[in-house]
Amino acid sequence: MPELPEVETVRQGLRQLVLNKKIRNVRVLYPKIINGDTDIFIETVEGLTIKEIGRRGKYLIFNFNEGTSLVSHLRMEGKYFVRQTGDEIEKHTHIIFEFTDGKQLRYNDVRKFGRMELVRTEKVNDLKGIKKLGPEPTETDFDLENFTNKLKNKNKMIKPALLDQTLVAGLGNIYADEVLWMSKINPETPARHLEKKEISILRNAIIAELAKAVKAGGTTIRSYTNAFENSGAFQFELNAYGKTGEPCSRCGTLIKKIVVAQRGTHYCPNCQKVE
Repeated sequence: MPELPEVETVRQGLRQLVLNKKIRNVRVLYPKIINGDTDIFIETVEGLTIKEIGRRGKYLIFNFNEGTSLVSHLRMEGKYFVRQTGDEIEKHTHIIFEFTDGKQLRYNDVRKFGRMELVRTEKVNDLKGIKKLGPEPTETDFDLENFTNKLKNKNKMIKPALLDQTLVAGLGNIYADEVLWMSKINPETPARHLEKKEISILRNAIIAELAKAVKAGGTTIRSYTNAFENSGAFQFELNAYGKTGEPCSRCGTLIKKIVVAQRGTHYCPNCQKVE
């Protein structure tokens, strides 16, 4: 599933490709992608212009003129491609936005798990999935004291606590493993048992790792590509995720894979001991 760095990379690419383009018409080939009435979706979007493309956690937000926004969640395999009108429609293409300049923005999704929803721009932060999100993982938004207080009230192991999106937005399975490895914290450690120093180290690791991954264009494990159809490069910098049986780059102990909260989890048994 695309995590924050991948979604942010897609956002940056789409801003270069479709910003300020006016939508002539919309074709919905698989209606279940749309949350709400498909006809209303088409009627509302046709004629609008994309004025900005934002992001909140793992959600893409297309802001149109006239105070309308489209919130898009890529889920497992969602992708956006830009094509010329008349180009062959690729398999697994489900939504086509045709612009007045003859280009198209196509939403492609092998699994068909992605979703789109229209909402008034001022109501975006009230959507169920977005409303619960924790702060963005930046120095200005991700407050250490608030993070510490929330962890002390979490009755979960630290790995699933990081994945539930309420502590901080955007972490998924890959980067949770990575930041816990960086912080030398065992993924099964109860969140409320972490010491203040460990929490500070973890916060800093989250900020640094996600920023570094964005700079590298995200991580491609299986099929992720950005809006220009390029793979990410951060998979070459991973230290824990997917490294089962390989030596830890810090101590040489073989990386182990276990299941934590039903998620495959990679860690170093030597560096990340349960205290």
